[in-house]
Amino acid sequence: MRQYLKNTWEGIWTIIIGMKITFKHLFVPSVTIQYPDQKVPLPERVRNRLYVNMDDCIGCDQCARACPVNCIDIETVKSTPGENLGQTSNGKKKALWVTKFDIDIAKCCYCQLCVFPCPTDCIYMTDVYEFSEFKRNELIYNFSTMQPGEVEEKKDNFEKFQAEKEAQKAAAAKAKAEAAAKAKAEKEKDEKSKNNNSKSSSNDVS
Repeated sequence: MRQYLKNTWEGIWTIIIGMKITFKHLFVPSVTIQYPDQKVPLPERVRNRLYVNMDDCIGCDQCARACPVNCIDIETVKSTPGENLGQTSNGKKKALWVTKFDIDIAKCCYCQLCVFPCPTDCIYMTDVYEFSEFKRNELIYNFSTMQPGEVEEKKDNFEKFQAEKEAQKAAAAKAKAEAAAKAKAEKEKDEKSKNNNSKSSSNDVS
């Protein structure tokens, strides 16, 4: 009987302790926020999703080389002398067409090491931290503003320019070789003529 009463009292006492904690927090103002309508302010140096301003990108590939997880993939095409790519916001002249600038956010470790080497400050971390997707390939962000047809056009232009340059080099080398051969032939002819003249003089003396 005594054990029964003891167990009953312990059960009631346990409920009292739990309700004490409950009633203590029942009349305290709520500290929760109505997410996602309300959001907690982010720290000033928070590191979230990357963004690239392609107007300032010069395709130097320094951010991709600094990335420890290789989540940045950049492809460029050199511009031809007749093409004008413009300048960046800090006055740096562009020399490369950035045909591909992909960032795989699923691989990104948010270390921010890609931000500091950029000479034009075109890549930086934003305050966007909600970017979940159902498919992994949708986490690969394509920042290049060039269309596929435009990319092929720039590649063809550069290949034609390279072919013309190689043709000019070959023509110049051929002309140089012909000039050298002609000069050598003339030199040999002059030497032969001199030798003939010296032989004729020797015969006349004898």
